[in-house]
Amino acid sequence: MMQIDETDQRLLTLLRENARRPVADLARHLGLARTTVQARLERLETTGVIAGYTLRHSALDRPLLQATVLISIEPRSGPEVVSRLRSLSGVEIVHTTSGRFDLLAQISAQTPQELDDTIDGIAAARGVRTSESLIHLATKLDRTGG
Repeated sequence: MMQIDETDQRLLTLLRENARRPVADLARHLGLARTTVQARLERLETTGVIAGYTLRHSALDRPLLQATVLISIEPRSGPEVVSRLRSLSGVEIVHTTSGRFDLLAQISAQTPQELDDTIDGIAAARGVRTSESLIHLATKLDRTGG
């Protein structure tokens, strides 16, 4: 198996989120030239890590850490909070909810520090009143095939 560096890991994470993301968008998120990202994609395709834009096997060195963050926000701060959540790369999905919390954010990270930084970024967002983090441990049922 080929060696996957940190930039490749970040690229694969972006592709996992949206395999149809344009190369220019990937380059912007990674802070690299479009041609550099294209060359990395071609290398990952040639070596079989990427096949049809589905990960064939776990090419990441570390397991993906996931958490759910329940968020209570200040009145009328929804758009500002969602905008801040959108800017955090670890935030994958945000749902509105009913009940005690206003939003539910699904987050992922490659390291505990990255997970901690994303959770801290959510809590520090203007308009967030409180948050509660639930770190995923073991998967007991997954009907999504993911």
